[in-house]
Amino acid sequence: MARRGAGQPVRLRAVRCLGEVLDRRASLDQALPRAQQGLSGQDAALLAELCYGVLRWHDRLQALALRLLDKPLRRKEAELQRLVLVGLYQLLDMRIPPHAAVAETVAVAPRLGKGWARGLVNAVLRRAQREADRILPELDADPALRYALPAWLLTTLQQDWPEDWRTLAAAGQARPPMTLRINLDRWSRDQALDALAGAGHPARPSEWTATAVTLEQPAAVEQLPGFMDGRLSVQDEAAQWAAPLLACRPGDRVLDACAAPGGKTGHLFETCPEADITALDISERRLEQVRANLARLGGEARCLAADAAQPEEWWDGRPFQRILLDAPCSGTGVLRRHPDIRHLRRPDDIPRLADGQRRLLEALWGLLAPGGRLVYATCSVLKAENSQVVTDFLQAHPEAQLLSPDWPPGFPVDQGQIPAGGGGMDGFFYACLHRP
Repeated sequence: MARRGAGQPVRLRAVRCLGEVLDRRASLDQALPRAQQGLSGQDAALLAELCYGVLRWHDRLQALALRLLDKPLRRKEAELQRLVLVGLYQLLDMRIPPHAAVAETVAVAPRLGKGWARGLVNAVLRRAQREADRILPELDADPALRYALPAWLLTTLQQDWPEDWRTLAAAGQARPPMTLRINLDRWSRDQALDALAGAGHPARPSEWTATAVTLEQPAAVEQLPGFMDGRLSVQDEAAQWAAPLLACRPGDRVLDACAAPGGKTGHLFETCPEADITALDISERRLEQVRANLARLGGEARCLAADAAQPEEWWDGRPFQRILLDAPCSGTGVLRRHPDIRHLRRPDDIPRLADGQRRLLEALWGLLAPGGRLVYATCSVLKAENSQVVTDFLQAHPEAQLLSPDWPPGFPVDQGQIPAGGGGMDGFFYACLHRP
């Protein structure tokens, strides 16, 4: 039996994959692997570039398309509209020769059952070649289009960061680097850099983080020396601060709440293999990722599927000396890695997420031993999920002490907030809470 989607051209798969995400039927992490099935490595990479790029610039591309069309397409022509956006993205942001981009995109129209639209798609893309340089500066006068952000998110960034919102918005449009974490117990940074360079993957060391190196060009993990045997892991530099801030000690009972997919769990093991680690996540399916990550590292942890906000259902009554709460959040600090967030999130998600973060923090605080430390973290840049959650918690718990980490000189952090793009890192927030 032929595989589902076999024989579909890449641009057709892109239109269908985009439809799943924009119709909010799946995240890109769910839809893209399905769409890539059966493709060669080169075609799978092209499909990813088309999907990531169109989602990253969707609203700007959409506004350009409306200027280029004689009249807006009807709602029932959503697939055709997405095909136009795929074509525009190729012309504006990819190195595909324009004649090939136009021809390959036009050829998809009949596969959508829209043979009549070949001429329309061709005309729009040809017009874009002539007129985009004039139209785009006009569109970019609107910051929501310039940064391709939904109006509610742009407004929130402007309110939270009146001096820095442009930098944060631009960071969400950047191509993310591929940063690696070195297991320093098994490899020095110099050894890692030499091995990567020898394999044709040169990297540069971090200025602030001893475990972090960033590849000059992203690569498939199976090509990286030291990855399969656990000497290297993929992890953004901002996320690599969770384990050092938690500062686990031999013999500590450590809880990694909301642990999946397990990158931070693995780092906790690497920094203190003598700790007694429990990796908790509400999803048994996602815990399999934690187990796989630990197995690759040769690490050990007790993996438990349960709701961290309801410890009465899973806690054995023995306190933890260290708790990491990497709380579910809006993901606004990692827009560059997950451009679908700007399409999947809604404004009412933020207060709902903040309420959940408060419940988790309240529930887990009661599990922390005297003298213990809880690190609250998110990959958000919104104050409602970060500083406001911590402020509310401290007001309700005067016994809690907010620690001031000893950040390295020049490290781009402001009251626990690493801004998106700061030092080339993802946006991340940390608060270290001590229980006397």
